[in-house]
Amino acid sequence: MKAVKSLLLVVVLLFSSFAIHAQEVDINHATAKMLAQHLKGVGIKKANAIVLYRKKHGSFKKIDDLANVKGIGKKILASNRKNIILGKQKVKK
Repeated sequence: MKAVKSLLLVVVLLFSSFAIHAQEVDINHATAKMLAQHLKGVGIKKANAIVLYRKKHGSFKKIDDLANVKGIGKKILASNRKNIILGKQKVKK
C-alpha cells in the first residue's frame, strides 16, 4: 500500500510539473521568473535575456521575433510556440 501511495505521488508531481509548462505565457509582459517557469528549455538566464531584449527593442511583434534573443533558437521556439501569446503591445517611444 505504501508503494502505491508513493507511485501515485510521483505521478501527481509529474503531471503538475507538466501543467506548469503547458500554460500560456505572454512574452510581452511576463517577468523573467514567469518565462523561466512556463517555457521549456528556458532557465532564468535566458528568461532575463528575453526581458532585456524586450526593454531594449520594445514589444515582440510576432512569436518568431523571440528567435532574435541570444540563446533562443528554433528548437526552443518550436517546442513552446503553442504556449506563447503576444499581449497588447506597448508603443515604443
